[in-house]
Amino acid sequence: MSVPGTHATHGPVPPAAANRALTEAEPGLVRHMPGNGDADAQQYLGQLDLLEVTPWRCGCGCASINFEVRGRPPAPAGVHVLGDFVFGTGDDLAGIFIFSSEGVLSGIEVVGLPGAAPSFLPSADMLRPWDDAAG
Repeated sequence: MSVPGTHATHGPVPPAAANRALTEAEPGLVRHMPGNGDADAQQYLGQLDLLEVTPWRCGCGCASINFEVRGRPPAPAGVHVLGDFVFGTGDDLAGIFIFSSEGVLSGIEVVGLPGAAPSFLPSADMLRPWDDAAG
């Protein structure tokens, strides 16, 4: 599993790149994950309307994204998992988690379980608890 900022292919973002707003599909996923995650994840729901997606992209081509919260400095390195789930089945089984660092919602990481990490973010209705990984 790759942790954002530590993967060997994570390089610096070119200075010309800028944060973007969440796509039309991303808010449903971002609201679902902490809303159905750990008990302390509820405290992050107030940050959701202030999220921007950074230009960082994982070198492996997966769909992992990092966030910045408008009006706050970038989150320091570190990962505190707020909610983790699985989606897909069989050879396409994947994991996904939303994380924070020092009180700031920081990103979503996707990982391939038997194979490569997916190059897309799933919709919220595709997510299942880890104990349902057999799908």
